[in-house]
Amino acid sequence: MKNILLVLFVGALSLNINAQTKEEIKKDYTGPIFQFENDVIDYGEIAQNSDGNRIFKFKNVGKSPIIISQVKGSCGCTVPTKPEEPIMPGKTGEIKVKYETNRIGPFSKTVTITSNAFESKKVLRIKGRVLETKNDELQKKKSIVSEN
Repeated sequence: MKNILLVLFVGALSLNINAQTKEEIKKDYTGPIFQFENDVIDYGEIAQNSDGNRIFKFKNVGKSPIIISQVKGSCGCTVPTKPEEPIMPGKTGEIKVKYETNRIGPFSKTVTITSNAFESKKVLRIKGRVLETKNDELQKKKSIVSEN
């Protein structure tokens, strides 16, 4: 009986100790902190072979420079580009993403950022649907271009 009470007491005590939220910890954190405008970019419905370039914008709201060591797409059709220079406190940066829009259908891909920030691994997401361009529409576009 004593052992059960001791286990319950220790368990309740540990719950109180671990009750700090991420926001409370961030307040006292002296390192870099990402603040993204959006964690998800929705391409919506886009035409096949259209511009697949998008940008995730962020700000360093921490107290030291963010150094991004790696950005990686979840597949070969998602190509991210990272800033090469450290992002100083209070400054902004961009993660550029190019999705290959030659693939027809819905997509949902991730970009994983590895850095020295508070969240050392940050996952961003892109999603949308690539619509097939009809051959007659393509021919019409080509004839308009050749007329000009």
